Amino acid sequence: MRRILASLAILIGATSTAHGDAQSDANADAGRDKAKVCSACHGPTGQSPAPLFPHLAGQHESYLAQQIMDIRDGKRQVPQMAAMVAGFSDQDAWNVAAFFASQELPQGEASPNPEQLERGQELYRAGDIEQGIPACSSCHGPSGTGIASAGYPALSGQYSDYIVTSLKAYAAGTRDNDIMTDVATKLGESDMQAVANYIQGLR
Repeated sequence: MRRILASLAILIGATSTAHGDAQSDANADAGRDKAKVCSACHGPTGQSPAPLFPHLAGQHESYLAQQIMDIRDGKRQVPQMAAMVAGFSDQDAWNVAAFFASQELPQGEASPNPEQLERGQELYRAGDIEQGIPACSSCHGPSGTGIASAGYPALSGQYSDYIVTSLKAYAAGTRDNDIMTDVATKLGESDMQAVANYIQGLR
C-alpha cells in the first residue's frame, strides 16, 4: 500500500496541467468590470454569500482562468455559469481571474466537533494509508494555499458544503479529474464531511 501511495505522489508531483502560472498581460482592473456578472453568486470581491457557491477570492489566477474557459467551452458542466461566461474571450477569462486572485483569501471557521476535526485533520495532513487515500496537503499545501504552477487550487477557507459537493461530483464522475476521482471514490460521506469541515477552517 505504501508503494501505491508513493507512486501516486510521484504522479501528482509530475503532473503539470494547462493552468500554468499567471498570464503576464492579465488586467485585474478590466477584470473587475467583467466580474460584475459573477457577483450575485460569488460576491463582488469573490467572497461568496452562499455556501453552495465557492469563494473565488485569492484563488490562483491560472486555475480560475482555466476553469472559466473550460466552463465556457463545455469541458466542465456548470449550467448556471455557462450562460454567464459564454461571451468571454480568453483574455476576459484571464482578466476576471486576475481580479479575483488579487483579493484576500476567505477566512472560514470549522465546526467545533472534536472527533470530526481530528479525522479531518488526519485525512488532510496524512491521508489514510489503509484506504489508499493520499494526504490532501501533498497537492493543496499544509495551509491549503495550493500549488499554482501545477494547477492545484487553493482550498483554505472554502465552504465545506461546496467541498463536499465537489467531492461527490468527482466520485460520481460528473466532474472530471483522474486524481480527485481516485481519491473521492475512497471517501465515505462522513470522511467527506470531516475533511471539508477541516478545510473550511484552514488559514
